[in-house]
Amino acid sequence: MIIDMPNTRTREIAGKIDELHKERGEAATGRVLTLLISTEDEELENALEVANAASREHPCRVIALVPDLHPDEAAGDDDSNLNAQVRFGADAGAGEIIILRPRNGLVRHPDTLVIPLLVPDAPVVAWWPTNPPSNPSKDPIGAMARSHITDAMRSSNPEATMERLRRNWSPEDIDLSWTRITVWRAMLASMLDQPPHLPITAVRVTGPRDFLPTELLCSWLRLKLDVPVTSEVEKDAQAITGVFLTRSDGVVSLERPHEDQAVIEQPGQPAQPISVPIRTLEDCLTEELRRIDPDEVYADVINTGWDLIHG
Repeated sequence: MIIDMPNTRTREIAGKIDELHKERGEAATGRVLTLLISTEDEELENALEVANAASREHPCRVIALVPDLHPDEAAGDDDSNLNAQVRFGADAGAGEIIILRPRNGLVRHPDTLVIPLLVPDAPVVAWWPTNPPSNPSKDPIGAMARSHITDAMRSSNPEATMERLRRNWSPEDIDLSWTRITVWRAMLASMLDQPPHLPITAVRVTGPRDFLPTELLCSWLRLKLDVPVTSEVEKDAQAITGVFLTRSDGVVSLERPHEDQAVIEQPGQPAQPISVPIRTLEDCLTEELRRIDPDEVYADVINTGWDLIHG
């Protein structure tokens, strides 16, 4: 069910939501959080599709803010500065979706639009699918959120975006470039727990050129192992393809020659194939909605480990 609400106000939207809940004999109390999405028109439907999928594990109210930067100059004085759309049922995953399109002066005050629509007594999570603000904690949307989810890798300038996020970091911040390497970090930690426990003397990581997850993985390895870490570009790679750990008896490696199949190799042991698929955006968002508390390891990596790699 999709309901368009042109020239509306937040109280009318809230009233419509309550009306739809009564018609369906349900309540919003089953929502575990409110997910705020700040994005542009071009990214909106993709972001909502990902949020819908993630909401099946985390039932939530999704509020998407899409500023109208080119308002209709012919709009009358009696028109409001807000168009909205409400999606329910099959069009909204395991919750409801509210799309807000503010224009004119209302663009600068998204918090006043969102506050009346939040699920009561539920945490708020803010997600910027592409280009985040330089300082999420000072952003009007970020200021009301318990967790700030960014995705510097999908921004228009990943390196510059990550530098701005690092400079203005707060404990509530997390970037999906980091979440994309969760499986790699878990597998590498498991490998290093296996005997013989020989010291690692050097690390090499292979993957695409200018790929933020590779840089974050290198930063984490440099910080945790305190050894030289180098990265090598692998032509046509779409994600990280291998990590090679040098020790006195040879090289221990986790290599992914294919998108969903990896191989662990250790000196004197047969190769061990395992499944390490490339993580989807849905996988990453779902993980971060599952854990909305501060990530202390990520904090150490971007505040300390990053400088060890980048100087």
